[in-house]
Amino acid sequence: MIKVSESASKRITQMMEDDGFDAANDYVRVGVKSGGCSGLSYELKFDKEISETDKVFEDNHIRIAVEKKSFLYLAGTILEFSGGLNGKGFVFNNPNATRTCGCGESFSL
Repeated sequence: MIKVSESASKRITQMMEDDGFDAANDYVRVGVKSGGCSGLSYELKFDKEISETDKVFEDNHIRIAVEKKSFLYLAGTILEFSGGLNGKGFVFNNPNATRTCGCGESFSL
């Protein structure tokens, strides 16, 4: 399962509305792709549809779609949002990552 913090839920809902999506009916698609300074990087986008290969979760009023291959890397992850002075944005707290880069946007297992 992938969890969504309260701060991330509020920010996602706002961003979805700004982009013409509805948090009650649409999805946040979370994934992993090759790249970044640590080998793998996170992807985050909005989607109106899911496929047969997606795992779907709901947490804190956010519907999350994850392709099964990416889920292997993301199981147990908590998506958070930091709006502090450093402007970090969304943060993936991934218990599977053995190493992350300084910016937190990539990781390795």
